[in-house]
Amino acid sequence: MPTDLSEWMARIAEASRRIYELVQQTPVALIEDDLRLDSARAFLKLEHLQRTGSFKLRGATNKVFSLSPEEAANGVVTSSTGNHALGVATAARYRGIDAEVFVSSHVSPEKLRFIQDCGAQIRHSGDNPLEAELAARAVASATGKTYISPYNDPYVIAGQGTIGLEVGQQVDSIDAIYIAVGGGGLISGMGAYIKSVSPQTAIVGCWPENSRVMYECLRVGRVIDFPEQPTLSESTAGGVEPESITLELCQRVIDRSVLVSELEILDAMRWAYQRGWKIEGAAGVAIAAFFKEASRQHGKTVVIISCGGNASLEVFGRL
Repeated sequence: MPTDLSEWMARIAEASRRIYELVQQTPVALIEDDLRLDSARAFLKLEHLQRTGSFKLRGATNKVFSLSPEEAANGVVTSSTGNHALGVATAARYRGIDAEVFVSSHVSPEKLRFIQDCGAQIRHSGDNPLEAELAARAVASATGKTYISPYNDPYVIAGQGTIGLEVGQQVDSIDAIYIAVGGGGLISGMGAYIKSVSPQTAIVGCWPENSRVMYECLRVGRVIDFPEQPTLSESTAGGVEPESITLELCQRVIDRSVLVSELEILDAMRWAYQRGWKIEGAAGVAIAAFFKEASRQHGKTVVIISCGGNASLEVFGRL
């Protein structure tokens, strides 16, 4: 794993030269019509408009496109709550590679259909994302397939880091960036890039109160299990893999953490929906976190990452 942020910069630059054959550069939108802004200049990075409806396509594409011909011939295997699997399946199909996806019982039927439509083979394993992840890794070890982690992989992290590169080109003088955290791949990649080019920019990690495993890992300084409750933020739910490289990166790049309630997430999703943006709960987490502490951003420039728009029908029904 790269140990210096300059090494991550190089990896992210390499990813940016690799992924845009498939990945789209998403726009940012200035938020102008909410009293809670408290004079902050706030932008929403619209990753829910990505080709697969989520930022996860970036890291998956970077990993799949980096495989040697021999590795590609063996195929790939992954585990996911949905968005990462969509990314892997889409990138694998684009390159003509066989893809196998392990899912837990928490993945919605809608996402399963999307994954299958992308040509991936579905395997069911366990009741939580970590169980599916461990099962997928075991299959990779036994078959020679390349396992593609949703977050615990330098290529995946560097692919997610390309959002930081784009945001830096789209918005000047950013004071803070709000990012929802699950396994930590997105905030690790973005944080590594942003801290390299703009050390004064605050990286704000955002979690649902009901599912905050990485938050608790950071509190104790090591990977631990932590009980979770159901959350609208389906895409950030689940445990952190033992010895995950994202823990150290999160320790280095996250300046502040914010926890939000399920009602605050739902309110943020409704706020976006009323403005024509159909976002998932994880995107609502980052928006809710910003609104929760908007007063501290008075007169500052802020970017909020709307990381995806693939919520289940049950979650969208609550809007």
